[in-house]
Amino acid sequence: MRQIPVDTSSAVVMVAKTPQVKIRDRRTGEIATDAETGAKLMTVDVMFAANDDVEILSITVPETGISDDLAMGTPVALTGLIARPWENEFNGQKRHGIAFRAVAVTSLAAAGAKAA
Repeated sequence: MRQIPVDTSSAVVMVAKTPQVKIRDRRTGEIATDAETGAKLMTVDVMFAANDDVEILSITVPETGISDDLAMGTPVALTGLIARPWENEFNGQKRHGIAFRAVAVTSLAAAGAKAA
């Protein structure tokens, strides 16, 4: 499947919703895990502002890649962010979208405090 790297160097990124456990199957409550490492996956909603446009993105991140201090409004860095187009059919209806995945979401609040 095609993966598209996302350049975040000119974007302002802040936590919109604190990290939540990613559920693989809502019927059973099964938690999603990384296929390669087995790490529990989390979802972090971020406000992504670039080129005079602002969007809320849900980003999937391994639990080990999330810094401890991610509260709403915290400025963050997204390491290894990729976009992956997806498409599926459910009950005869086609759906499509873009899934976002990052290696890490790291708070920039501590870095800003040290610089001040």
